[in-house]
Amino acid sequence: MSKTAKSQTPEQIARAEKQRVARIEGEKALAEVAREAVAVRQNMARLRALRLAREAEEAAKPVLKRAKA
Repeated sequence: MSKTAKSQTPEQIARAEKQRVARIEGEKALAEVAREAVAVRQNMARLRALRLAREAEEAAKPVLKRAKA
């Protein structure tokens, strides 16, 4: 007889259902973490581009040197 052919006790059925739910919730949590990680990397890239553009603009401006008093 295989495992599936045996009759399961209510406790075994409940344990299997709990494991199934935990697996599904775990997969959802991992997917959410992955989505958040992508969003963070996209935001970092956006901010980096803004910073580099600002630095390039500042580098293009002539530097005014003040005479010492």
